[in-house]
Amino acid sequence: MTSTSRDRQGIRSIADLAELAGVSISTVSRALTGKGTLNSGTRERIRALAAAHDFTLNVAAQNLRLGRTGAIAVVLPMGHDRGQQLSDPFFTAMLGHLADALSDREYDLLLSRVVPQGEDWMDKFIRSGRSDGVIVIGQSDQHHVLDRAATEYEPMVVWGAHDPASHYTTVGTDNVAGGALAAKHLLAKGRTRLAFFGNVEAAEFAARHAGFLGALPADLREQADLVTIGLTPDASYRAALAFFKAGNRPDGVFAASDIVAMSVITAATECGIAVPSQMSLVGFDDILLARLATPPLTTIRQDIEGGAKLLVDLLSRRINGAEIASVQFTPTLVERGSS
Repeated sequence: MTSTSRDRQGIRSIADLAELAGVSISTVSRALTGKGTLNSGTRERIRALAAAHDFTLNVAAQNLRLGRTGAIAVVLPMGHDRGQQLSDPFFTAMLGHLADALSDREYDLLLSRVVPQGEDWMDKFIRSGRSDGVIVIGQSDQHHVLDRAATEYEPMVVWGAHDPASHYTTVGTDNVAGGALAAKHLLAKGRTRLAFFGNVEAAEFAARHAGFLGALPADLREQADLVTIGLTPDASYRAALAFFKAGNRPDGVFAASDIVAMSVITAATECGIAVPSQMSLVGFDDILLARLATPPLTTIRQDIEGGAKLLVDLLSRRINGAEIASVQFTPTLVERGSS
């Protein structure tokens, strides 16, 4: 078929456009999707031809031919705290950055909040075939489930605590180092009656607690309180209030997250404990609300935006057959009014 007859009949497929442009089908695909390396002049010429003939690439059909869905699943397992919601500021920040990074690579985001039932929930999710890969936000208490799934399913990356013995790739903050930063800061403030508020069933929080204890002198380590606490604002507030009403008066607190830290401040204030004059407090995450709290939170900052971008980059590389390795970010202390 000549270009003239093709013009009269219109462009109906990517093959038609490739023939008209005098290039391969793969070149047209790279030009229209923006993926892969291509000369800018060729890319613009093909896009101009497509626009002139009102041709739009059928991504769904292309994905079907390639055996792909065009979607990445983002899974949030809620094993250790089933009351935690997607409205949690950490999750909303992470999901926003993930959505941006996936959109840049022309992936759809398939979001799934999972309350684990049984030992094979991840295997069932993977077998559903709804996505080309999986990003898991936090191990919760499901490390063993994720580890088993990773032995047979490669396109999976997890935001969370790094374990050199695990089969899955992780991106996350060095939580042990973060806990140590919090301990050293409280010690520098002269605080000696110390407490950690968090649920150590979750791998990340267990690592933060371990780092916190590890940086304390032996005598203070033995005396430090572990207050098991829910991660929702209401659950953490109620647990902290009960702890203070029982007569406990720590002068230094490390909270597993900024949300927990703000709940602890509220409970302490109601019990007549002034922050920071009577009790110094350090959170973890450095979400936006940490700066807006009263007083503003001293916290351990982790790079949520950079982590989201790296999760997508590593998963994309794994989907395309590359070998990838776990990455840990170095946390930093951000000192504000709560300590």
